[in-house]
Formats: sequence, C-alpha cells, structure tokens
Amino acid sequence: MSHWKLSSIPPHDWTLCLDLSGYFDHEHILDEIPKKGFVRPLWVGDRDSVVTVFFNGDADQPEFHIQSAEALSKDEIQLANLQLSRMFGTDLDLRPLYDQAAKDPVLGPLLEEHYGFKRMTRATLFEDIVNRIVEMQMAHKPTARKMMYAIRETYGTTVQYEGKPLAAWPKPIQLMGADPARIRTLGPTVRKGEYIAGLASDIVGGNLNIEWLDRDATPAEFLEGISRVRGIGPVASQELMLYRPRMDAIFPSNQTKGEETGLRKWILLSYGKDPNKTSDREFQNVISAWKGYEAAAIEFLYMNYVMVEKKRRFEKKNLS
Repeated sequence: MSHWKLSSIPPHDWTLCLDLSGYFDHEHILDEIPKKGFVRPLWVGDRDSVVTVFFNGDADQPEFHIQSAEALSKDEIQLANLQLSRMFGTDLDLRPLYDQAAKDPVLGPLLEEHYGFKRMTRATLFEDIVNRIVEMQMAHKPTARKMMYAIRETYGTTVQYEGKPLAAWPKPIQLMGADPARIRTLGPTVRKGEYIAGLASDIVGGNLNIEWLDRDATPAEFLEGISRVRGIGPVASQELMLYRPRMDAIFPSNQTKGEETGLRKWILLSYGKDPNKTSDREFQNVISAWKGYEAAAIEFLYMNYVMVEKKRRFEKKNLS
C-alpha cells in the first residue's frame, strides 16, 4: 500500500466542487465522497492503478491525502500526481485574481462567496474531449455519464477496487481502432463513435499533439488546434480551453444570424449587457479584471449559476 500527500496552492476548497455534478463520473456518489474518498483509476506507466483521494478541508493550507492498495514506485507516484494536479488544479494560483478582481461588480462578490473554489477536470485532455463528445446534445447528463462509463468498460482496462470491477479510462491506442457501430450499441450515435475513433487515431498517428495543446499552446493556438478535431465546434472548443492546467483564456465572438452565442453571450448577460450590441472593445473592458485568469474567473460564474438554479428548484419544490 502507498500513501502520500499532494499540496495545492491556496486558497483552495475542493469541497465546493461537490456541488457540481458535471465534474464527476458515473461511479461517483457525491454524498459519499467526503467519507469514502474520491476514487479514480490512473495510468502509472504500464498499467492502471486505483487511487483514493481525501481532502483535508483547509482552504488556506490545502492538501490532498492519497492512497493506493498497490505499492507504487516513486516514478509511478510522480505520474499519478501529474494527473491529479491537472484534475484538482493544485498548481493554479488564484491569489492574483483575488487581488485584481476584488472590486469587480460581478466577479468580486463571487470570489468572496465561493472562496477557494477551483475547477475540476479529468486526468487528461483526451479524456475531457471524449467525454465532451459523448455529452454533446444530451440534456440528461446522468445518461451521458452512463454511456461514457460503458465506453470505459468496453475499451478501457478493468481494475479491482474493494473486490469490485472498476473501468479505467481508455487510452488513445485502445480507442483508435474502435468500430463506431459498436460504440453505437453503448449509447452514443455512430457519428460520435466516428469522432472518438478519429480523435484517437490522430493522436496515435502524431497528427494531433495533445500534450502541447493542453499545456503549452496559447489560448488562440489552442482554439485553432482543437477546431481541427471532428465533432468539436466553437462552443465545445471554448469549454475545453477552460479545462487546461492554465488560467488564461479568450472568448472570441461567435455570432449566428447576428446574435451572439457561446461563452461571450453568457458572460455579457451576467454583467447585464446586451450580447448582440456589445463591441469587442466593450467586452474586453467588461472582463478587464479577469486579465490573465479568464479560465479561472468564468468558473466562478458557472458555480454561481449552478447554486442559483439549485436554490430556485428547491424553492419551487417547497412551494408546490
């Protein structure tokens, strides 16, 4: 058995993520995670190994305590930490954002209300893209997560956790030859199956440098590169940009028939602006307090949206 700790740059309160079901997968029961831990298979070089993660609950001295039933080597733990750091955002430093956006009329109060909040992602950009493809045009996200798990069961490695099988996320080489018709039997459309198999083939064949896109590409370079992936449109491209282990992002205009769409529209509505009548110069002024930390900042708007919707549904239920 292996035990180790992974520190995060404060402030970081990972427990806030438990309010956002979209960050988690089919097998995760959110109410049980604080007690039983966050369980996740990770690739440690030549195999998948299950780790269980516990957060210490201290936003100002945040630490993740990790354990594995296997005896992992130093190199294997380093590989696990690389994935965990991406997932939890432990290397993201939000302190400059707190300083420069404190007086922003919309973001400022949210930074205070959700102190220590950082987004979650999956272990790799490949996983995020595949998951995004499966979820496309599906309103019922639990069904999408179930479909994604079926793909993991079919193409990923099966590992054991507490005496039960747990499907790891498949690697590009495991999905590159996938038959879209077989993927269709798991729930996603044949077209989505084509997108997934094509993405895996492009990565294995060297036509898509997924690591460079994830960590080194500028936001503009990322959008240009990810737009070449079949099945990933402008909105999905912008959303995937937010999952990277970086805090910078851009929100280009994406007008359809004269109406603004995508993240820029949502941001402007949050600030009480008319998305269809706001110039790029005015938009950049609206988010000027976000400069350099756009990817982190917009997640606070997302968190606020989710919490407002939860409150609205709760009040509606109690009134009915």
